[in-house]
Amino acid sequence: MESRLAEFLKSGKDWERRPTTVAGVFVLKLPPFRGSPTRLAVELNPVDEGGRPTRKRGVLVRSSGELVEYKRLMNDEKLASLLKSVDELSPKTVKKEESKPDVIEI
Repeated sequence: MESRLAEFLKSGKDWERRPTTVAGVFVLKLPPFRGSPTRLAVELNPVDEGGRPTRKRGVLVRSSGELVEYKRLMNDEKLASLLKSVDELSPKTVKKEESKPDVIEI
């Protein structure tokens, strides 16, 4: 795995996203920014039935320390309570049906 990540860091394009064997977990190549070098990050982004990300950008996790902090936040009961209230107050989203291609039957 490390050699494939090193190759991706070396030859991948900036902002390129590569899927992993865990659905919803991607590796993202970040460009250099304000003195920090090019580096890799993990993007957490739920996927649809086809394995495609459901959001344009997911949650970026840049280190194992950041992951520990996100886990701590996600496990806080106050967050779950807040999100239940947000769900109740927010208008419900309506899923759009995917348009089927105009296929000519022969």
